[in-house]
Parts: sequence; structure tokens; C-alpha cells
Amino acid sequence: MGKFDYDLFVIGAGSGGVRAARISAGYGAKVAVAEEYRIGGTCVIRGCVPKKLLVYASRFADEFADAPGFGWSVGEATFDWPSLIAAKDKEIARLEAAYRTNLGRTGVEIIEERATVEGPNAVKLAKSGRVVTAGKILIATGGKPWLAEPIPGIEHVITSNEAFDLPELPKSIVVAGGGYIAVEFAGIFSRLGVETTLIYRGDKILRGFDEDLRDRMTEAYTKQGIRIVTNNIFKSIDRTDAGFVGHLSGGGTLEAEKIMFAVGRVPNTAGLGLENAGVELGWNGHVAVNEYSKSSVDSIFAVGDVTDRAALTPVAIREGHAFADTEFGDKPRMIEHTLIPTAVFSTPELASVGLPEHLASERCEKLDIYKASFRPMKATLSGRDERVFMKLLVDGESDKILGCHMLGDGAGEIIQMAAIALRLGATKADFDATIALHPTAAEEFVTMREKWIAPTEAAG
Repeated sequence: MGKFDYDLFVIGAGSGGVRAARISAGYGAKVAVAEEYRIGGTCVIRGCVPKKLLVYASRFADEFADAPGFGWSVGEATFDWPSLIAAKDKEIARLEAAYRTNLGRTGVEIIEERATVEGPNAVKLAKSGRVVTAGKILIATGGKPWLAEPIPGIEHVITSNEAFDLPELPKSIVVAGGGYIAVEFAGIFSRLGVETTLIYRGDKILRGFDEDLRDRMTEAYTKQGIRIVTNNIFKSIDRTDAGFVGHLSGGGTLEAEKIMFAVGRVPNTAGLGLENAGVELGWNGHVAVNEYSKSSVDSIFAVGDVTDRAALTPVAIREGHAFADTEFGDKPRMIEHTLIPTAVFSTPELASVGLPEHLASERCEKLDIYKASFRPMKATLSGRDERVFMKLLVDGESDKILGCHMLGDGAGEIIQMAAIALRLGATKADFDATIALHPTAAEEFVTMREKWIAPTEAAG
């Protein structure tokens, strides 16, 4: 019998925790993972995966509308929300089973109850009351929806957690927030026929993205009929016979059958006992870690959204894998949190890798900008009023590409491949030397030749 019950105890069976557990067990470590809800975490159960399935469903309306332009007669189309949710649930159950199977194959013990930290090497299991010991403890509890400052009536709102399991589709909804989740759900609901309003505290949605993308996304959503209310927040929410009414900070009200808050997420550390174990927590409750995911306590580590790094599933997976390599594989390595491709699965889709213009202009003496805006080939027969937008940001002195941005169908797929080029240090000359794949939208990234000149510069 060793000094501890386990070599590694993982709290949280999401993407990062599961990867860390599997790889560590593969190195011969005795591993247990505790999960109080479902195996798979936010991404698989109530995040990326079910969200993308709903996005696919919402886009079928466009396909039916476009069909006549290509000679198809599809008749009257109807949509059934419960059928979609049932199909989504079936797929999520399949994925959860796959996660369980993969953990079992590597010998990881799954403990289905809440676990809290009792000390540097001790974990308490809530249901059984049992205390177990581990040489290392990994916190991988992810994040949870944040409801902002408490306001009267906040108990009436739903978050992304509840949106995935609504018994029926509302006739109208107000989505509070302006980031990934808010913009994606606004698009989903709107394209499924729900009267949709997006309310955001800032002056423009999608803070942090390139300004051109933000402006064009706003234009596209407005054209689709999504109402966007900026520079406002809810001050209170009242229940009505028809649903709810929200009172705004700027005066006036917004009424809807449902009100959804997607104003951000916070690390899920409350009640874990981390402070009692001496673990330093950051400004929003996140576990403060070094480049090897180690906390202020040598035996306690953290990966994924529970830290204050990039809150993206692939990042959590990489961090979990690197932790296992470092601590159990004798292969120390850290993860670079740079050049991370990211996408907003709105319709139109938006994706980026590298720097937005406002940051690129601060980091180089001379910035060359290339832009392309065009009607996609599919829209020529469908008649849809749609534009694709692409943008390259280039260091004018080194010719190195600093940012690659796109708004349009397939943006996520295209930017994933562009991310490889940027990580290899590609220059504009490298893109120019690449033969175009025709006819595609992606070919525009290797055929843009003329630098964009701001109207004021052109006039001068």
C-alpha cells in the first residue's frame, strides 16, 4: 500500500479533467476522478456540442428557403423543438457513455459524487462522507453561468444551462449579453422563428474581436430581424401574464416570453474548500496557477476554465495533457496561450486567429491591411442577401501575418487551417505564393493583393 490512496485525484470530469486522468493513468498512475453531475463537463453536456447541434438545426430554415433557386421544391417545412431536444439528448448520452468507456479502459476510477478539498493531499466525498488521500489533486471543475449583480426578479431568468432543455420553444426571448454565448443563442432562437432581442451593456457586441467583424456581425443580425439594444442592462424583471418584462437602466422596458442571461461565466470554485487548503484564488475566484498549472500549493493543480487563462475546450484538453506529461510522464511541458483560433457559431459564422486590428496596430510600426467582401457563390442562385468578409493583418516591415479574420459560411473550418500557417510564421508572400483552390471562399485569403486604404488616407 502506498503512502496515498491515489497518485492523482481529479475533481471534475470535463474535457480537461478527463484528458489529464486518462493520460496520467496511461503513465501508470493510480487515478480517480469525481464528478457530481455528468461525465463530459460543460462542453459535452451543456456547452459546445449541444450548442453546435442547435446551430445546425437553426440553419435548415435557410436551406429550405434557398432550395427553389437550385430547382428544388421542398413543400411546406415545419419544425418541432421537442424532437430536436430529444435527438440532442440521445447524442449527448452517447458521448457521455464514450467518455466513461475511455476512462474505464485506462483504469481510471469514476466516483459519482461531489468532492471537496480537505487539505494539500486530502479530498472529502460529500455523499459517503469518506476522506481519501492523493499525492496530487487536480481541480478541473470548469466554469458556470454568471448572473451579474443581483437585481429584483433575477430568479425569473434562464441561462444557457436551462436553454438546452426548454420544454417548448418560446415565441419571444430577450438575451442579455454580447459575447460568444449570447450572440450564438440569439442566432439560434431567431432562425428557429423566435422574436429575438439582444441587450448588451457595451456600445457594440463581441468585445475583443476585430472591429470590422463586430460591425458586420451587428449589420447581419439586424438585417435578419434581431433587435440589438446596446448601452443598457436590466435593472429589474417582473413576471407578467404573457411572460416577463425587464426594466432597463436607460429607461424603457423589454417584454418577452423568456429572458436569458448570457453575461459571462465564472470559475466554479465556490465551496470546494480551496482556501482552507491554502490555495490562492484570483480576482474572480479562479485558481491562480503557474505555467505548469501548479497552484500555490505544490500538490494541487488546476486546468481549464477554473483558471484565468483561455476559457476554451481545446485549451483545457491541452492543459490537462501537459499536466499529465509533466507530473507523471517525466516530460515537462507548458502550453502557449497564443495564436489560439476561436469561432462564434452565429449565422453568419465568425472566426479569428491572431491579433485584431486595434492590437496589431499597437505592436508594429507599419500595419498593412487587406480586406475582401463578396457575395458567396451559393447566394448567386439562392438570391440570398449575404456577404462574406475576410481580413488579413500584416506587419509591413517583416511581412509576417499577425491576424486572420473571417465572417461567413465555414469560417471556423477555414480559420482552423489558417491557424497552422500563422503558428509556422507565415508571411503575406507565403499566402500569395499559394495556388488558390477554386471555386471556394477560402481562396480569397491567397488572392488578396491590394492593401486597404482608410477613406481619410485616400482623401488625403
